[in-house]
Amino acid sequence: MSKRNSQAAKTAARERLRQERERQAKRAKVRRQVIVAASVVGVLAAAGGIGYAVVQMNKPSYWEGLKDASVVAPANTTGTKGTTVVIGKDTAKKTLKVYEDPRCPVCAAFEQTVGSTVKKDIDAGKYNIQFISGTFIDNHDNGVGSKNALSALGAALNVSPEAFLDYKTALYSTKWHPDENTDKFKDDSYLIKVADTVPALKSNAKFQDAVKKGTYDAWAMAMSKTFDDNKDGVTGTPSFVMDGKKLTTGNQDNPPMSVADFNTAVDAALKG
Repeated sequence: MSKRNSQAAKTAARERLRQERERQAKRAKVRRQVIVAASVVGVLAAAGGIGYAVVQMNKPSYWEGLKDASVVAPANTTGTKGTTVVIGKDTAKKTLKVYEDPRCPVCAAFEQTVGSTVKKDIDAGKYNIQFISGTFIDNHDNGVGSKNALSALGAALNVSPEAFLDYKTALYSTKWHPDENTDKFKDDSYLIKVADTVPALKSNAKFQDAVKKGTYDAWAMAMSKTFDDNKDGVTGTPSFVMDGKKLTTGNQDNPPMSVADFNTAVDAALKG
């Protein structure tokens, strides 16, 4: 092989090598661009996802959003937004305020023990009862059962005061009242199932429709605010107030939980 041919071969080989290196460099550049682009998209997607999550977290819940909503007040109510619920005879001279929370286990125990006595007193005109409900148990476990049950009670009150009282008794009964840590009242189907044990509410289409549609949800939030803003110094349930004074047992601050203690406290308040 001549030197000339040898030199040409070497030059051609170097050219092929140069071209191959250029192709590899171009491929590497493209890969880098793809990787960078994918990374940018990933970062933007992650940022977008985080941003969406933050927005969702900062959104008010359905119930919180009802605080300033227009209120449909049930029948048989008075006062601002229908939050004054007084049941009894016009001849009764005094009113007993009853502070409760639908999920409160102590309220359930009181209803099971003393509830029938309270109803007899109301029927006899011994005093009227003013119902004031809080929903603070929901706040303790991020539940909604107290609010949902209160809304359903509003639907019962819209039927009649008697339906309201009977439904409240059913919700607090040993059969239907759930453990405080079990949020069964969040389910409309459960509330309607309990209502079917009350004659005035059994298969009552209007009542059921109000529960399912949440007709009195905003009213429930307004009533809950009435509890929170009360001037009687009540922070727990159940609590009973007459003429601005809490009914307690003996020298203790505990509410009367037996029929005898309740009668003693009420009779003293009626005389005072």
